[in-house]
Amino acid sequence: MPRPRCPRCQRPSKQCLCALIPSLVSETEVLILQHPSETGHALNTARLAALGLTSAELRVGERFDDLPESDSRESYLLFPGDHAVPLTKLAAEDQSLRLVVPDGTWRKARKLLHLNPALAHMPRVVLPEGLASRYRLRKASMPGALSTIEAIVVALNALEGAGRFDALLRPFEALIETQIDAMGAEVFQRNHGGHR
Repeated sequence: MPRPRCPRCQRPSKQCLCALIPSLVSETEVLILQHPSETGHALNTARLAALGLTSAELRVGERFDDLPESDSRESYLLFPGDHAVPLTKLAAEDQSLRLVVPDGTWRKARKLLHLNPALAHMPRVVLPEGLASRYRLRKASMPGALSTIEAIVVALNALEGAGRFDALLRPFEALIETQIDAMGAEVFQRNHGGHR
């Protein structure tokens, strides 16, 4: 029999994170496009981000035929690329923005871009170099790789004010601690070589 789950955060009821999830208002809209393989993942950080931001929307799928057209907001894909604009450049401009954030492994995120030409043709914005993830349970595939929620926090803090969105990381950090406690310190040390 499956364990009862919180209908909002989808964590097991005894590990509900809702009390830690803030309700933060941002000028920037955030549209998260989640690959279906991520929805059942124990560390579904995209869901936490969408729950904690009043101006965020989470869509699940591989094909997105209804991506926002040009409107009063300029849409930027938060994803590296040859002509990606640094976040600092966007922060200096006074415009209404929408960040479109693919959620999945790098391979799955690239697949989303391949399946959605409109997404692939969006102007891109890139995070600063040299960032370190707090995601101690996953090995980053490349230097500076962050979880979806961390990338969103870095981007919004850069665009709207340092530290304004740090509270979004509280449920993420609690989630990681819960996972480490469940596996035990010895297993965590052996598999992830980390310290708490």
